Amino acid sequence: MIHIQEVGGSIPPIATIPIVHIFICMEKITMTKDQLFKAMKLNEQSGENNLKSTSNVKLYVLSDKVVKLLTERLKDEYSAHYFYRAAANWCNDVNYKKAAAYFEKEAADELTHAQKVQDYMTGFNVIPQIPSTNPKHEFTNLIDIVNEAYTMELNLMKAYNKDSHTVFSDDITTFDFLTELREIQKSSVVEYNDLVNASNLVNKGDKFQVLYFEQTYF
Repeated sequence: MIHIQEVGGSIPPIATIPIVHIFICMEKITMTKDQLFKAMKLNEQSGENNLKSTSNVKLYVLSDKVVKLLTERLKDEYSAHYFYRAAANWCNDVNYKKAAAYFEKEAADELTHAQKVQDYMTGFNVIPQIPSTNPKHEFTNLIDIVNEAYTMELNLMKAYNKDSHTVFSDDITTFDFLTELREIQKSSVVEYNDLVNASNLVNKGDKFQVLYFEQTYF
């Protein structure tokens, strides 16, 4: 047993405390300080989210290679959106109403594809950086729009195929994600392939033939 004299009124006069209790209290205080210093050190670490820095779980993040190729496809999807949006506006202006409605749907679909890419990236702890693209397009003929659309969709299909081959050996998860987009592109290429074949049956310089093409195939 030891005697402790009152200091500042914090302890009753001549308090009698077993030594073992003092050791226990000192141990508790020491542990509390250690925990406090550890928390302060973690809080000082820059560039890290607080929730992530205090967790022992290491989150999976997409590789730089995958982020780069997905960002490139994101740009392609937005480029396609602007192309179809411009095509719809042009068709509305010259009174190709069925073609305008068709391209409006295409424009909306491209935004959906872009959203899929972004959702996948954020799902694996990457904030997408949306690249800039050319939103301006000029048209003079519906047949030319169809031909340009076919070329654009074909190039995008090839890009998704190449990306899938690139990630297959080291990121099967991304490969599986790209499967849906490859199927979407394949369907688009086949659809525009039919439109191109049909457009070859008419003289694009003859407005009546082009109007018949639009009314028949859109």
